[in-house]
Amino acid sequence: MTTAAPAGRPRTGRPLRRALRPLALGLVVVLVYGLCPAGAASRAVRDRVVPLDALTTGVGAGGRLEPVQDAALLLPGSRVLAGAPGAAGRRRAEQAWLASGSVPAVPGLEGSTMVRDALLDLRTLALPDGVPVAAWSPPWRYVWPRDSALAAAALARTGHPADAAAVLDFLQRVQPASGVFAARYSPDGSGVPDDRGEQLDGTGWALWALAAVVEAAPAADRAALLARWAPLLDRSTAAARAAVDDGRRLPPAGPDYWEVPERRPTLATAALLRAGLAAAARLQGLADDPAAAERAGAAADRLAATVRARFGDGYPRHPGGPASSVDLGVVFLLPPFAEHADPDAVAAFARVPRAMLRPAGGLAPGGSWRDDGISWTTSTSSCALAAAALGDRAGAQAWLRWLDAHRTAAGSLPEKVLADGSPAAVAPLAWASAAVVLAAVELGP
Repeated sequence: MTTAAPAGRPRTGRPLRRALRPLALGLVVVLVYGLCPAGAASRAVRDRVVPLDALTTGVGAGGRLEPVQDAALLLPGSRVLAGAPGAAGRRRAEQAWLASGSVPAVPGLEGSTMVRDALLDLRTLALPDGVPVAAWSPPWRYVWPRDSALAAAALARTGHPADAAAVLDFLQRVQPASGVFAARYSPDGSGVPDDRGEQLDGTGWALWALAAVVEAAPAADRAALLARWAPLLDRSTAAARAAVDDGRRLPPAGPDYWEVPERRPTLATAALLRAGLAAAARLQGLADDPAAAERAGAAADRLAATVRARFGDGYPRHPGGPASSVDLGVVFLLPPFAEHADPDAVAAFARVPRAMLRPAGGLAPGGSWRDDGISWTTSTSSCALAAAALGDRAGAQAWLRWLDAHRTAAGSLPEKVLADGSPAAVAPLAWASAAVVLAAVELGP
């Protein structure tokens, strides 16, 4: 297994290689599941069936987005519906947009169009209002801060700074004075569509994305960008520091990416606030405000210590929970969300396949998630990203190959994959698309 760290990150050396060995074993299990006949890998699992809403989202007449049920209706290599007025021009615009940036290649997947298609899907989901919605099916046709943060980072790191900037402009516009985001927003920026309430992890996501976009920009442009998004930086930093008492306590209980009520703090929210505070420290340093950088950095360091003290025994979903309940939250303690790979978090990440694996070979949202046989591309793509950022190229490539094999017939990443390997729910999904692009970036030269 190759463990060379990506350029710009310190090598973690032999301790990391030892910690990743269980992850390699888990990936062997992935391959075994993939070779088993449908249903034979885990007969105890209650296989839930979820329909696939559409193969992808296409651009039709007048630039309107439409669900696509037949891949043959698309112009080849595009998200443009053939036969619609102006289709040829829209396809040329797509190609010009791709050419204006880069499409990172994944070693071992040279013949795949997955990364290219994921970029086109992010662009398509943003066409109506300038910022990607989570998916085009009506219940998903909103902007979640976490999905949009990943999209902004992916767009910035593939040479689409204007598209990434539009996401940060949107987040700054809808963010309340408290700095704490609602769960989701109407894509036109008109407000909050429902009573889901606040989700504190969005504040950490926004800071992390802000750093990703600014740090991807040329050094000469960063001062102007920091001035442009100063309200987003200041409000989010203040909210994150207040939520954790400058790192001395865990954040209050509240929903995270599971989108369910919580009575105890979750690892994901704590990890993302730590990531956000560390990002704020870097940004304040770039803004030549050493005092603010020191305050944010100290809060990030204290929160990291608090997380280790409360979650360090296996990094379960909730403090004091069993190690078997490790979930995607551990990924947010690792690169690219953290500057350095904590060995204990890496060891917990190596247990993820055993805890979260589902019959089709992908991952559930967590070890304590319901055992319904469904793999989620959000979890699987995020683990691919973390493995790539850790320098575990073999692990990242294995997850990416699985995702590539379970796309829809139109090449989009679905939200879910059923126990028999069929794509399900909505496609494309912004989170999975962005995480795949970022993993490909991390695997690059």
